[in-house]
Amino acid sequence: MARPAKIYARRRLSILAALTVLMASAALFNSPAASAALPTPVSGATARGYLSQLTVATENRTGYSRDLFPTWITISGTCNTREWILKRDGTNVVTNSACTATSGSWYSPYDGATWTAASDLDIDHLVPLAEAWDSGASKWTTAQRQAFANDVTRPQLLAVTDNVNQSKGDQDPSTWVPTRSAYLCTYVRAWVQVKYYYDLSVDTAEKNALTKDLANC
Repeated sequence: MARPAKIYARRRLSILAALTVLMASAALFNSPAASAALPTPVSGATARGYLSQLTVATENRTGYSRDLFPTWITISGTCNTREWILKRDGTNVVTNSACTATSGSWYSPYDGATWTAASDLDIDHLVPLAEAWDSGASKWTTAQRQAFANDVTRPQLLAVTDNVNQSKGDQDPSTWVPTRSAYLCTYVRAWVQVKYYYDLSVDTAEKNALTKDLANC
């Protein structure tokens, strides 16, 4: 006959094992079905260094038109920029001969939603086209603006929930950041990296917001 102490120990081990299984199951249940594959932005320290070098200037939207930033262009084979990003950012994405996504799963890191229809997703320009115009792109050639609008190398394009992208519009981080706080650091690091690479300016409110958010990265 087992002693009481041994019986207690066995019960305790059984309870711990059951809790471990439950915790693992909960983690699996709460994990996103797919994760957007934005190119990894520079580190927080590098982003802070980049931000200190950006020109601070008043923005000017005079003459802006989205048509001045041609989208979407062919990236590979029959895939245009939108379809290329959908394939990159999704899981189990199936496309037809025209590279149109017919099925798959996409996790939107801005709001934590998962979608199974490509029509529920927009391709966000992390630094919006109008924002780029305001901060220096008005002086670019059309070819330079096209390269910016279709840049799949920098952390600039991302598949996200369509209405979230529409609510963001042309706002900079002084007035809009993702509601999912876990993505904030990635977002502001990417923002600064893109602005630095393209030699775009920041306005005072934008720089203050970025400085505050990057302090915790």
